[in-house]
Amino acid sequence: MSKQPSIFNGLNPSTYNASDPFPLWVIQVVVIIGMTQLLALILGRIRQPRVISEVIGGVLLGPSVMGRIPGFSNTVFPNNASIAILTLTADIGLILFLFLVGLEIDVRVMRRNARASIAISLAGLIVPLGLGAALAVPIYHNFIDQSVNFGYFILFVAVAVGITAFPVLCRILTELKLVDTTVGVVVLAAGVGNDIIGWVLLALTVALVNSSKGITALWILLAAVAYILFLTIPVRWGYRWLARRTGSLETGQPSLLMMTVTVVIIFISAFYTDIIGIHPIFGGFLAGLIIPHDNGYAIALVEKVEDLVSVLLLPLYFALSGLRTNLGLLNNGITWGYTILICVVSFFSKFLGCSISARLTGFSLRESGAIGSLMACKGLVELIALNIGLQAGILNTRVFSMFVLHALVTTFVTTPLVLMFYPERFHVRVYNPANTGMKKAHHESGHHDVAPDGLKTRFTVALDRVEQLPAAMTLAHLLHSPEPTTPCESPKLADNETSLTVYRGGQVSVNALRLIPLSDRTSAVFKSHETESLIRSDTILSVFGTFGHLNRIAVSSALSVLSPEDYSAHIINYARETASQMIVLPWTIAPSSSGAASDNAEVITSASSASADSALDGLFQMSSNVIRKLFIESPIDVALFVDRSSLQPVGGRQHVFLPFFGGADDRLALTFVAQLCMRPDVTATVLRVKLGAMAKLTPYSTAEDSPKGADIDSAIPTLAYTPYPDTVYAADSTQTRLESDTADDLLWGQYVSSTEEAGAAARMSLKELYAERPLHEVLQAAREVAQADVQLLVVAGRSRRTSQGLQNAEVRELCTERGVSFNIELSKTMGDAAAAFVVDNVRGNLLVMQRAQRHP
Repeated sequence: MSKQPSIFNGLNPSTYNASDPFPLWVIQVVVIIGMTQLLALILGRIRQPRVISEVIGGVLLGPSVMGRIPGFSNTVFPNNASIAILTLTADIGLILFLFLVGLEIDVRVMRRNARASIAISLAGLIVPLGLGAALAVPIYHNFIDQSVNFGYFILFVAVAVGITAFPVLCRILTELKLVDTTVGVVVLAAGVGNDIIGWVLLALTVALVNSSKGITALWILLAAVAYILFLTIPVRWGYRWLARRTGSLETGQPSLLMMTVTVVIIFISAFYTDIIGIHPIFGGFLAGLIIPHDNGYAIALVEKVEDLVSVLLLPLYFALSGLRTNLGLLNNGITWGYTILICVVSFFSKFLGCSISARLTGFSLRESGAIGSLMACKGLVELIALNIGLQAGILNTRVFSMFVLHALVTTFVTTPLVLMFYPERFHVRVYNPANTGMKKAHHESGHHDVAPDGLKTRFTVALDRVEQLPAAMTLAHLLHSPEPTTPCESPKLADNETSLTVYRGGQVSVNALRLIPLSDRTSAVFKSHETESLIRSDTILSVFGTFGHLNRIAVSSALSVLSPEDYSAHIINYARETASQMIVLPWTIAPSSSGAASDNAEVITSASSASADSALDGLFQMSSNVIRKLFIESPIDVALFVDRSSLQPVGGRQHVFLPFFGGADDRLALTFVAQLCMRPDVTATVLRVKLGAMAKLTPYSTAEDSPKGADIDSAIPTLAYTPYPDTVYAADSTQTRLESDTADDLLWGQYVSSTEEAGAAARMSLKELYAERPLHEVLQAAREVAQADVQLLVVAGRSRRTSQGLQNAEVRELCTERGVSFNIELSKTMGDAAAAFVVDNVRGNLLVMQRAQRHP
């Protein structure tokens, strides 16, 4: 039995050992991945695609840079045998990656935009192919050995110049938020056609190179065509039948059997195309074309494969491309001159052909420039083609290095050029979420009555996790009024007057916006292109839609895949387009194993708990600063609903508690509480809190007449806007205090004068609270209301803009009394009043409300 070598008996891991190549392979992999990740971290900040980092990393590790360090190449990449093992691993990764590329190809996209996409695709092929062929002639005579077939070289260069990197193109479109724009849709469609024809031409080139006679090339092509027909008709049908038979297609999740069948098909397909004389990557690409896209099945398949490919295997391939690149060979003027010429011809042949074609089909100058820049992207597919050319002997190392540099340049300039031609303010979306691109409501109501001003009937609910469904359902249920009974008699009202006794609710509609975070994973990019199918199969939207149907609530759904930092802006835009009156952010706090009392640790920093900011990240999978940005920038009312139903009794009567400190946010909260009380099973306690020496609770009774108005805040002048993510919105002054106090008195008087009437106002108990420590008194009153048979909902305005100021010091005092550490992020995000309820752990749900910002 042979001994296992180890470092204890003299093994040097960096020395290649044919009987045990694994240690050196691991060293090579770690070096390549480390270099790639470092460059991706740097170049990602300037929005460059990952392939740029992978190729540059290989160039740095190769003879151009680190290869010049004495002993580096001989130690890390020592000889042909070790490179051969690395190449085998990389080729396996490339086959799997081309399978993923085939999955991304969707000819339906091209059919939906046939006229413009065909014109742009043809212009992006014919012009570059012609100019590429012309460019190949002088390059051949100056740099290529005459033993290389002249015709093959011309065909190869023409394909290399004409091809578009579709996978990189998809990622750039997603990164620049262009997927759902007219430009993005047409470029994707044109890229599909360009990519398919490019692969066919590349396969033809390889087949011709690998054939010694013309008849051999014909046999290769016939064998390839026969296999394509076999794969795309009977095999595709059989695969779909098996996926349906195993239930994988219905659930959208491939079973272990389907994963086994898929892997076998991939490698058998690659094996076949390899043995007939075409590169094995074409087999992987063809296998991807037969995978069904129903119910997100293809996306789930990608998620099971992509991480191993993108993290480990694919970087090895592009690092090998860099190792084969020697920029030191570009050592004279004629070489650099032709390199620049290649870049100019390759870019402008694509740019001019596609942009002119786009202009002729009706696009603007900016859109045409963006389309031309995007179609000129080379990147990943170009590098694959170049490696095939080098392995086939069509290219030598010098010309290979020239074309690799050209691929890097044309890919690198794509993003800045698109940003220059087509900045975000000029983006034109393909659809308006208000009427298309989203699932229709499950229940269409026959009621079309118009709610009085100040009452909300149209809501946008943003959902990004299944844990938020209980909160969204709870609030939607409270908002929905049951069918009205006999109309209540009411005195005649003045114009624009709000009567809570006459209006009984009408039909509430909810626009559910499903947000899926966009990452650099292939599956995330794939999802951004498959939103139409995802919206039909998404579990969260299906559950919420069914809830709406059963409760006779009109629910419409939309789905977006975007970066978490773009959530706030997208939610605002969607709410505008759907004419929503309020944005709702649901949040469910799960009970911990240690009991209800430990809930504080989920939000407030303590000696052994996570920070408040971390808890708020769980709130909406984004930082509290982003939530505060939504609060600050939203031109629509915003509500943050914290569901703590697990801490409440089952089946208790619903009671709402509102501490009214004053200010626009609290006025919004008071109006909203009155709307909730339209349900006959909902009662409310409203405390108007005032600072004073009388620390007692007294009913509010006044005989003074108060003018009634639908929206008292509309009479207040616009306040100064300060763009800080905090709870202060305007400079405090005598004028703003007086205006706010007047508005508070008018609204309060309106509801007090209505409490003796029948209907919603009669179910509201309005009292005044004079207190020197208002938050302590309010919390005590809330605890008294939170009885064993009560389902409590605490409603609080996020902050006060004017006279009485913030209660920040008292929140700090509460934290000290409850034995937890104060964190300013909680108050900044939820406001001081809501923060006090969280710190005190009052049993009950919490609704934090903010009135729409009225910017000057």
